[in-house]
Amino acid sequence: MIRAWFVCASLLAAAAGFAQAPVSAPPAAEPPAAAAPAPAPTPRAWGSLSPQQQQLLQSHQGEWNSLPPDRQQSLARGSERWLSMTPQQRAGAQQRFSQWRAMPPDQRQLLRQRWQQYRSLPPERQQQLRESFNRFRQMPPERRMQLRQQWRQMTPEQRHHATQSMHQSMQHGAPPPPHRPPR
Repeated sequence: MIRAWFVCASLLAAAAGFAQAPVSAPPAAEPPAAAAPAPAPTPRAWGSLSPQQQQLLQSHQGEWNSLPPDRQQSLARGSERWLSMTPQQRAGAQQRFSQWRAMPPDQRQLLRQRWQQYRSLPPERQQQLRESFNRFRQMPPERRMQLRQQWRQMTPEQRHHATQSMHQSMQHGAPPPPHRPPR
């Protein structure tokens, strides 16, 4: 189970956070245009991995050369990240991975879509969302639960208005407007 974790580590961290956040990001109309297309990943030789990475990825050793280069790069990056984590970070990651595996496939797909929406936002909007989420995480659990309940009771129009108000106040450096219960 540990070896499988690093494949989804980045997605899980973001998905778990955004699934609980009271701020939703509207889908981008068009993805931002890239200055130049990213170069295609090059194959990575098994021998270029550190002994620790090879041990972590040993279940892929037999198929390594037949994996697409982007999959090899992804596995290598994930293993590097896993190896750089503290024991506490690894325990948290294992817990999130267990939660991910327990989710129904449709919920996982929804989180993947939300992650793609987030990734298509401009960097400054991503930063605003991270800051909002961090403020939310720092609230007392009772307040977070209260905000989640309010969010669930809102109509789509009320949610849209709330996110627009928060976005505008963040752009002008003002504190976010007080949360009002839905009508």
